[in-house]
Amino acid sequence: MGWSAARRLNRRLDALNQSYWELRYDYTRLRSQVARLDPEQPDETPAPATPAPSVSFVPLASMKKKS
Repeated sequence: MGWSAARRLNRRLDALNQSYWELRYDYTRLRSQVARLDPEQPDETPAPATPAPSVSFVPLASMKKKS
């Protein structure tokens, strides 16, 4: 009984996760379409005063705790 409940919950979680990413994709796509239709509309997010630092690759080996 426990294994079948865990499988059902796992399938439900997978379906919810899939729905979440589909909604995020649709939201982003629709937002870009609206931005193309109305280019004079101001952006929702203000431009940062200083440029954000670029993120570079950090190998996991360098993050290991030294003992």
